[in-house]
Parts: sequence; structure tokens; C-alpha cells
Amino acid sequence: MTKGSGSDSSMPKNTANMRVVEGSYAVAHAVMCCRPEVISAYPITPQTHIVENLSQMAADGELDSTFLTVDSEFSALSVLVGSTACGGRGYSSTTSQGLALMYEVLYNVSGMRLPIVMTVANRAMGAPLNIWNDHQDSIGARDVGWLQIYVENVQEAVDATLQAYKIAEDPEIRTPIMVCMDGFILTHVYEPVELLDKDKAREFLPDFKPANILDPNNPLTFGAFADPSTYTEFRYQQFVAHQKALEKIDQVARDFQKAFGRYYGGLLDSYYAEDAEVILIAMGSVVGTIKDAIDEMRAEGISVGLIKLRCYRPFPVAALRQALAGAKVIAVVEKDVSIGNEAGLVTDLKAAFYNTDIKAPIIGFAAGLGGRDITLKDVRKIVDKALAAEKGIENEFEFLDLREEIL
Repeated sequence: MTKGSGSDSSMPKNTANMRVVEGSYAVAHAVMCCRPEVISAYPITPQTHIVENLSQMAADGELDSTFLTVDSEFSALSVLVGSTACGGRGYSSTTSQGLALMYEVLYNVSGMRLPIVMTVANRAMGAPLNIWNDHQDSIGARDVGWLQIYVENVQEAVDATLQAYKIAEDPEIRTPIMVCMDGFILTHVYEPVELLDKDKAREFLPDFKPANILDPNNPLTFGAFADPSTYTEFRYQQFVAHQKALEKIDQVARDFQKAFGRYYGGLLDSYYAEDAEVILIAMGSVVGTIKDAIDEMRAEGISVGLIKLRCYRPFPVAALRQALAGAKVIAVVEKDVSIGNEAGLVTDLKAAFYNTDIKAPIIGFAAGLGGRDITLKDVRKIVDKALAAEKGIENEFEFLDLREEIL
């Protein structure tokens, strides 16, 4: 029985750059170490502190980057389309309604194969207006052609930012990527973080030198009109790039471990999952709460484990099939809901297992919507329902901790 590959190795070993800082500052510092030529952003809670810190770094001369404040999130990403197409490394961050306002441009960025990195400080979508954390914003953008990495804690958010550029800018990938971190829970927490060393970051991430850029001396067309005779092939090339990214994400995670000594899994990670009968699967900061609950239940002899899904797009079908092959029942805990169906992750997981020999019952829970707490007691409740599902599924999908008295 083992905790899993990332349970201990994700903790900083070298504390030379250890600081107690806000999560947003730690991410901004990581972006600075990645050396973007252009940062374009529009402030929106709870993302604002990230770009405030970057603006200050640029103003102080600590960051050699053009920092642009624009009139909207749509403009923020549109600016990066032009600057990245001209050969500049680009960065932005957003959340919730801001990500929704970018929607048209998200497709343009991925279709033009521009390797922009964007931090999404996950926040609930309105209406009703809610500024607290869930994953509805980025899950709603799962099909726009961006890679998506979800992080458990601030240290992982820092390290995933550097990894993201390495992945996105690979000549065989050339695909934008969202690093998704839970709003407030991670963006506004103060905790010890090993900040990136600038020199080591430069060694790990070389300068951005794309093969093709907009250049009057060598005219090219980006985002051209495609009629029915060619459009499918553009989409196919994006599809293939995502499949190649599966291996690249794993490789970069291992390369980062060699360079910096920290590892969080590549596509996913496990916690007491190897011999577990009940396996929970989740993304983001709730993973920490689930680990604490598992520790308690394991001490009581309950055979429960966790698969932390780190990469949601591309969806790591083969890795999940391997990791969950021995489960007797699988419970998916996710902070989103697909109105009219179930929720994103549980639906994808069922599809991944449909044509396989894995016949474990799969049940799903929409939890933590709009920032509602997911407690140790809630995790135990999920495990109890999962154990009951071994004998027969009563509900394939349900809202956790639903307050029926106010309906």
C-alpha cells in the first residue's frame, strides 16, 4: 500500500527561495521567470492580484515585458493573438465571466496554434452572481482546443506555469494552455512557497523562437479562410497535437522533477489507489481535503484511494484506464455541472470506459458549487454512497449537500 508518486515529492526540498507569499504573487513571480514579452490583461476578481503584481514588476524594471491594460477580456486575449503571431511569448489571466467574454478568441488562439499560457483563477459563473470558487468557467471551455492543467496547491501552480510554456511551445504541440487554480482558495492564501530561481527557469525554458511568424519580409497567413475542402484537416491537426501533448505533459513533469526536485504527477497522480476498492477522482484544491479524509478512513480499515486528475484536456483515457482498472467502484467529485446532463468529468470518464473490460460502477457528485465547502464529512458521505453502489446504483449523479429546505 503506497500513497502515490506525488504525495511526498511535491514538497520543496531546496528552501533557498522559500517565501511566505500570497498565491497570486507566487504565480506572478513564476510568470516573470518565464520571461513573456507581452502581458495583456483585464482585472477581474479573484484574478486581479496576479496581474497587479505583474504590473508592479514591470513598472519596477524587475520584469522586462510590455504590460498592456485593455478595455475587456476579449481585448486582452486579442492583443496576444497579434503579439504571439509576431513571435512574442504571451501571457494573460482571467476568470469566470472574463473567460466567457474571451470565448470567440479562445477558438482563434487554438486554431492558429499560438502557444499562449493563461492562468484561470477558477470562479463560479453567473447568474446569480457569485465570486467564489468552482470549475464551471474552465470546464465550460473544455472544447475550445486549449490544454488544461488543474493544480492542487500554490506550489503546483507556480511549477505548472513554467511547465506550461515548455509544453505549449514544443514544435509538435504549438497549442495554448490554461493553468487552472482555485480562486481565493489558492489565489489569496498566504503560505510557504519555493519561488522559482530565474537562472534555473531560463535553463529549463529556452527563449521562444517559433518557426513561423508574421513578418513583412516573409509574408504568411494566420487564421485564413478555410472552405469545406480544407477545414476538417485543420481540426484534425489540432486533435493530433492534443494526443501528442499527453506524452509531452508527462515528459515535462519528469524533466521538471529532475531540474527542481518536485513532482505532482504528469497527467494524473494517485493516493493510496493501488489497492483501494473505492477510488475517488477529483481535480484542484479539494484533493487536499480528500487526502485528509482518506488518511482517517484508512486508519479505520476502509479501503479507499484517490486519483488526482491533473490534465483534463487532453483527456488522458489510457492513463485513467490503467489507474482505475482495479477499482470496484469509482466516485467522481467535481465542481461543475452540465445542465441537462450530468457533469463534465464523470461523463468523460464513463465514455472512456464504455468499450473496455472495466465494469466498475461510476457515480458522480457535483460538489462545492459557488464556493460551498466540501468537508471531511462530505467525503465520508461520498464513500458511503460509493460502497452502497457496489450492490446497485441508486443515483448515477447527484448534487452533494443539497439544501432541499430552500428549494
